[in-house]
Amino acid sequence: MNYSIIRYLLCRVLEFQAMFLALPCIAALIYRERAGWAYAAVLAGCLLVGTLGKMKKPGSNVFYAREGFAAVSLSWIVLSVTGALPLYLSGEFSSYTDALFETISGLTTTGASILGDVEALSQCNLFWRSFTHWIGGMGVLVLIMAVLPLAGGYNMHLMRAESPGPTVGKLVPRVKNTARNLYKMYIVLTIIEIILLLITGMSVFESMTLSFGTAGTGGFGVLNDSIGSYRMISQAIITIFMILFGINFNAYYLLWQKKYLQALHHEEMRYYLGIILGAVLLITINIRGSFQSVLDAFHHAAFQVASIITTTGYSTADFNQWPEFSKFVLVLLMFIGACAGSTGGGIKVSRVVIMLKLVKNELSYLIHPKRVRQIHFEKHVVNKDVLRSISVFFIAYAIIYGLSVLLISLDELDFTTNFTAVAATLNNIGPGLGQVGPAENFSVYSQPAKYVLMFDMLAGRLEHQIPLLQKSLWESRELLPLFPLWISAVH
Repeated sequence: MNYSIIRYLLCRVLEFQAMFLALPCIAALIYRERAGWAYAAVLAGCLLVGTLGKMKKPGSNVFYAREGFAAVSLSWIVLSVTGALPLYLSGEFSSYTDALFETISGLTTTGASILGDVEALSQCNLFWRSFTHWIGGMGVLVLIMAVLPLAGGYNMHLMRAESPGPTVGKLVPRVKNTARNLYKMYIVLTIIEIILLLITGMSVFESMTLSFGTAGTGGFGVLNDSIGSYRMISQAIITIFMILFGINFNAYYLLWQKKYLQALHHEEMRYYLGIILGAVLLITINIRGSFQSVLDAFHHAAFQVASIITTTGYSTADFNQWPEFSKFVLVLLMFIGACAGSTGGGIKVSRVVIMLKLVKNELSYLIHPKRVRQIHFEKHVVNKDVLRSISVFFIAYAIIYGLSVLLISLDELDFTTNFTAVAATLNNIGPGLGQVGPAENFSVYSQPAKYVLMFDMLAGRLEHQIPLLQKSLWESRELLPLFPLWISAVH
């Protein structure tokens, strides 16, 4: 393994973290908040370690899949550990564990919170919580690839490690240009949402923070009732953009290239929109009696369906109080998730569709054993490697899910709470049901259970690719200089 390139990339990540932390520093200056000193101190530390660490150039720029997964996994840990420090140092979080939980939830775009009173936080901390969604939505290493020259053709391994979905495609021949195009579309869509929310009467601060949460499909709000206090038009705009950010960015690139028919024939997008429409209609019918009009029922159903399937986690109503049928539909959507190649989490629509086609083929094989049938998706034959990776994904998913529910059950909370808490964290949703519903939070869990849920959030965002578990990663001394920083931060 090329440990020197991993070290170099981690130092680059620390430099970018310093740049990210400058924004809440500015927010603290604008609102004259003393908590800004914590961000300035951590910023200086990240910049110092990152600058000193990258002074020694890597022996070789060549790296492969193993290095890519290791670099991505370690990058998310470094971002989480350092990003939690200003929250803790500000004195607004009771423990570093809670600050780390909030940061990991933000970066993985989960949106699960341990805070009972969000409005008690300073503006700079509220800004940082929401901005972590935007950072994690597309992935920091994708940003690094977009602006910095890396290891030539080998950086596809980074893209593959950080991008969600069964396969990763390049929009253009060069991975660097692909990363740039992804971020261009990401930034443009974010800016458009900010402008539209400003037009509806939101403040600049609210427009930016809620747009960050929507773009990253995260779901941290700045009010205790999430989105419930805002005007219906604002909620409708957020609904639309949640759906838009849940679509594979390849479709937007096709639109950008004026290939309108190709974009409209995007198979995963059609399934994704069909699932949303079906779920909205079913829930609207089911909750009609709880609202004054069909329009109100449709509005809240559409918002919650969009929020859950895109794994954003915003809420306009306490769906924990909805009929059991509606809650079950929402739980199903938690598992399905958004499109591959989007900022959304979950299993992904493409995986679900391919697995259903595989089941159909196997049932057909039982009746017609000599018939050869291939699985097609997006007008291409799905090869055996993809089918194998999807099968392994589902097995790993089931194992992690079962073990997580088992471990957090030691806290003696009810089954609904535990089952949906894992669903909400492993699928990067945010709120669950029961004691972790949209009107509640995850503070009910003990510290050991919180670490289990933090692992689930990271595993869900990285799609269970956890190279840190490989013994070989720890057999080099080249990464040791960074360990004291992480260890001291934890303690």
